[in-house]
Amino acid sequence: MVERRSSSGKATASGQASTGVADVAIPRGFTTKDFTALRAYVQRIQPAVIARTYYDPDEDPHAATPSAMERYLTGMLDTLVQLALAHGSMALAEHLRASIKQHGQPKLTAVTFRMVTEAAQLAAAAPHPDHAIGAWLRPRIARRLKGEGIATLGDLVAFCNRRGPSWWRSIPRIGRGRARAIVSWLRKQQAALQRTVDIDVDSAEHDGVPLVADERVEVVPDFASERGKGRLTLAPLERLAVPHTLSGAAGENRSTAFCYIQANHDLDAVRAYLNRFRDQPKTLRAYTKELERFLLWAVVLRGKALSDLRVDDCEAYKDFLRDPDPRFVGERFARHSPRWRPFATSADGSASLSPESQRYTVRVLRTAFTWWVDVRYLAGNPWKAVNDPMVIKRERAMKIERALPADLWRKLRGELDVRSAEAGAMQWRAVRAAVLLMGDSGLRREEAASARREDLRPSSFGTPERPVWELTIVGKGQRERTVPVSAATLNALRAHWRDRGGDFDGASEEDKHRGPLLSPVVIPWTDASRRRHRARQGGDGEPANEAGYTADGLNRLVSRMVTKLVETMDGLSLDERVRLGQSNAHAFRHTFGTQSVADEVPVDVVQKVLGHASLQTTTIYVQAEKQRVLEELAGYYARLGAR
Repeated sequence: MVERRSSSGKATASGQASTGVADVAIPRGFTTKDFTALRAYVQRIQPAVIARTYYDPDEDPHAATPSAMERYLTGMLDTLVQLALAHGSMALAEHLRASIKQHGQPKLTAVTFRMVTEAAQLAAAAPHPDHAIGAWLRPRIARRLKGEGIATLGDLVAFCNRRGPSWWRSIPRIGRGRARAIVSWLRKQQAALQRTVDIDVDSAEHDGVPLVADERVEVVPDFASERGKGRLTLAPLERLAVPHTLSGAAGENRSTAFCYIQANHDLDAVRAYLNRFRDQPKTLRAYTKELERFLLWAVVLRGKALSDLRVDDCEAYKDFLRDPDPRFVGERFARHSPRWRPFATSADGSASLSPESQRYTVRVLRTAFTWWVDVRYLAGNPWKAVNDPMVIKRERAMKIERALPADLWRKLRGELDVRSAEAGAMQWRAVRAAVLLMGDSGLRREEAASARREDLRPSSFGTPERPVWELTIVGKGQRERTVPVSAATLNALRAHWRDRGGDFDGASEEDKHRGPLLSPVVIPWTDASRRRHRARQGGDGEPANEAGYTADGLNRLVSRMVTKLVETMDGLSLDERVRLGQSNAHAFRHTFGTQSVADEVPVDVVQKVLGHASLQTTTIYVQAEKQRVLEELAGYYARLGAR
């Protein structure tokens, strides 16, 4: 709960108290935490309980012992009474004088205490950005915030603005209600703090999305400020509005022939093009990112409509991709957040795109402009006269160095079996099922996340002695393929399904045999998670409308649990810990490729399992195995020479 202070009064200069009542000075600025503690003291709560409840002994020396706490509270009470005598009403002053004369000290009731504190508002200091959070928040809350590196009120405002509406999720025991109370208090203190809390930090929501996200944001050209200086108004495509003069309604490159699409301006044309990919979510997401970046650059930094751009503008955008304006770059935020930026900073803090990404961007834009010409929205395609960025042809297109060596792969499987056998190890059993599905069947993380039970069945090519199961999936490029599933993977999936309350081998095709192969067993208690994942039915307790992992969610789960293994797994060398720590969900697909080729599985078989369109792509794993052999022998030769 937030401790509230009054800021309506003036702080009195510190100094020695004079003999005149009106000249009483304040030895320190009392916080509302102090007032709350004093109220408890007036209500006969023991000083030891007050110190433990409202103060942190490490930061408040007066709360170190019960006697020190009592001295502090009685001194504070005397000061407030003197202030009330000086600044309160005549009736209150007479009451206090009578109480002091009769009892030797003022005896306060709940009503008179409130009157005293109101009269003593002059003692309350206004909050400042440099004030420690412990002076304004209760100790337990302050300690949790400090765990996130938040030391002052200024740090707290900056943290909220940087993280947005979900700023509190990473802080233990700070729920939505307490977070709203904190933000509400910060908003009331904005004038004193000289800090502004962004509008979406605690705004009303509908279906988990802040209502502020429904507002259209008009972007305008920025010619006044220098590069990297002055905040730009930017917004993603779905919230974007453009001034009429830059809308492209009368663009120089607009076609005069009959247009095949209903597009009155450039935004309509962009949305019509993206609508073609509504059934391809990954492609839609990638193309949306490229087109909104280009559109924002054209309007905000170039001051032109999309349908006014010429070849020199396209060349300028190529240069921009190599070194984006810092105002276009920021941390990753939800698209409805005002902190969203078209370019996200990478792990090393840079935002420049790789040559491969630059070439991809140019090709996406060239293709989009070609389509607009084909549907007669534009008269010509300026990107046709622009060369692709130069890209070095890599010897190996895929980064397969993260594939685990055979010994480490066996150790990992054994450790997952051990940890999955422990009671309550549902997360480990989920990870084991995911890792084996990718590592034994060569699935991409997207394929593993979308795999379903109804597509997994015993193969007609198996025998009772050696049963074979096969899984049909739709992979990259919307190509369907069938992959084998190992016995170890099946056992892991059965255990994972038992944790979910499902029957992996049930007889009913309609009820027991359907659902995602992998699904979270622990659902975060958030609105988004509740909307996405299943709602339990009454009665038999079976899950309804069960949702599996997303590809990113599966990757996060695997990465988190692999990190735990690196830190806690016994029997690993330093090199093995480094190698395992560098792996992610996709590394297990590469592990299947390298290990199967090393075990002399025919390359064309590996190609079919991995779903490679070209056999040449699969032969990279053969080269990787040769490289591993040479590296191992080189180490052996070096050790021989050292002897």
